[in-house]
Amino acid sequence: QVLLVESAGGLVQSGGSLRLSCAASGLSFSSYTMVWFRQAPGKERELAASISWTGSTTYADSVKGRFTISRDNAKKTVYLQMLSLKPEDTAVYYCAAGRGGVRPANYDYWGQGTQVTVSS
Repeated sequence: QVLLVESAGGLVQSGGSLRLSCAASGLSFSSYTMVWFRQAPGKERELAASISWTGSTTYADSVKGRFTISRDNAKKTVYLQMLSLKPEDTAVYYCAAGRGGVRPANYDYWGQGTQVTVSS
């Protein structure tokens, strides 16, 4: 059984930083694209960042230059380092494992979601 467990999010002030982690078990971690989606209330789920098994990264325009995704295959963990946070970054953040692409349906396994709140 595949399990993805995310770290706790948190409450930060605008301009602050936060790092999320997602630890995987039960799958060949290094063979999967790992991503972070986020979803704000009343909005569709959005792909924020992606890292392939080769280490290639992709970012949404809204986070590019501020967020960094990385992975540690030995620890089967993916990270999201968030800098210069803005109130519009407030959302539930989900890690997921799959074959790549921007559609949530492309991802087979999901973390439980963690709340990130950025105050003004």
